[in-house]
Amino acid sequence: MFNNHLNQQKKDAAKPRPIFTLENVSVHFDKHAIRQRSLKTMLGQALRGGQREQVEALRHINLTIREGEQVGLIGRNGAGKSTLLRVVTGVIFPQSGMVKISHARHIVPLLELGIGFQPDLSGRENCILAGIIMGYRKAEIEARMESIIAFSELGDFIDEPVKHYSSGMYARLAFAIATDVRPDVLVVDEVFGVGDEFFMRKCTARMQQLMDMGRTTIFVSHNLDYLLTQCSRLIWLDRGLIVRDGDPLEVAEAYRGEMFVRSEAL
Repeated sequence: MFNNHLNQQKKDAAKPRPIFTLENVSVHFDKHAIRQRSLKTMLGQALRGGQREQVEALRHINLTIREGEQVGLIGRNGAGKSTLLRVVTGVIFPQSGMVKISHARHIVPLLELGIGFQPDLSGRENCILAGIIMGYRKAEIEARMESIIAFSELGDFIDEPVKHYSSGMYARLAFAIATDVRPDVLVVDEVFGVGDEFFMRKCTARMQQLMDMGRTTIFVSHNLDYLLTQCSRLIWLDRGLIVRDGDPLEVAEAYRGEMFVRSEAL
């Protein structure tokens, strides 16, 4: 028995360290808070005595994501993918369960490119502000500034207020900041439409570079073929539950089969 225990300890020690550990995590939202309130829905709530209808975005999620993993989240709209990303990055807190984050100093979420930018500040000033928010020192960001400007292709526009930027310029700067600082963990929610085809190739190459460096990455994308080329693990979510978790090809095959069955039933 002692030898078995010792062998298990050796196996556990050989595994990459956990970054995110979720235990029995559940998240729910007020249904009327996430859609436009109408007189009909307000009247319906009044007739129910003020009770609010809840939407379960995540239900009893148990999950561990380890150092160096490239994890893809798949599922239909409303499956809970984006909610899960917001839970692991601390943007929202679950109503029940525990989220433990360890062994990662810098976790950078690309949930909505440019969120948090101050419109009256220049691109350069927003670089510094964003870096500080992500936990970096001002000097660290300033040391990487020229690299960020070069990747974003903004040139002299870097010193213009970002309120004058196009949506593409806004997004390119945000992507450049998030990936140039070499985060321990990069969390990406369907944000690759940040420019022309050439810039898209640059983004893909930058992501590959981070993964080759052993960075932990978590993706949400409806492009299943892309995830199959990038991820070491796929997690299929449906109605807030984990349906399958494991080898990308096996999970993708099961998911596509289920989607085909559902489409045939329509």
